[in-house]
Amino acid sequence: MTETNAPANYPAAFEAWRKNRLDKLKAADGWLNIIARFWLETGTVSVGSAQDNDLVLSAGPAHLGTLTQAEDKTVTFLPADGSKPIHVTPDEEHPPQFMVGPLLLEITSLNGDNALRIRDTESNEPAQLKPIASFPLKPEWRIVADWVRLDAPQGKTINTTKDIETDVEVTHKAVFSHDGRTYALLATHGTATSPQFVIRDETSKDMTYPASRFVYGEDVTDKTIVLDFNKAINPPCAFTEHAVCPLPPPENILPFRIEAGEKRL
Repeated sequence: MTETNAPANYPAAFEAWRKNRLDKLKAADGWLNIIARFWLETGTVSVGSAQDNDLVLSAGPAHLGTLTQAEDKTVTFLPADGSKPIHVTPDEEHPPQFMVGPLLLEITSLNGDNALRIRDTESNEPAQLKPIASFPLKPEWRIVADWVRLDAPQGKTINTTKDIETDVEVTHKAVFSHDGRTYALLATHGTATSPQFVIRDETSKDMTYPASRFVYGEDVTDKTIVLDFNKAINPPCAFTEHAVCPLPPPENILPFRIEAGEKRL
């Protein structure tokens, strides 16, 4: 296995990372307090916890307001309390968010279609999250891989946990060795400084989340990238039914066990 000499403070740095991971899950805009997600169509719908609404919520005011999606896919929310309308332009990379009472509303986009996702900031769910079971920390799973630019950007169709196919553009692969064989993982999501690898390995059959785990590349240079499988995390779909998570491309389904990172909940 290709590996790094982990820094001397690696265990302490890893514990700080793990705390930050849990803090983000428990945050007001994390994955634990989502109460609803609705696809939007052109027109106006009412939103609230009362049964006479078009979109019925499990928490919040009886009548939260009305939401209108225009032909150009822009969205306007009119609060039921008479306060000013909220106008948003959807952005797939940075979904707009706004507060209405205790609820955090977010307009997400996928394949050009919008959805309303709602979080209850007063939910007790975040406080009930227990530490996520994980494999023991193994510095040998912190790998320095070759970061190889493809000859030309490659279009890929990626399926999701909701069986909604999405198109992505792949520009790089991370090449590393394990037990004398060479593997290349494709970065299908993320950013230039934090490429996201959606992976599955043999532990998905018995110990880790069956669909996938996520690994984010670190310390990216023109030639190398750090793949720290100790930081392989469960996808949002492991925590909520109101998420749409990418599945790994065939190249990222590894034929060996990575006993590092988070286990199943």
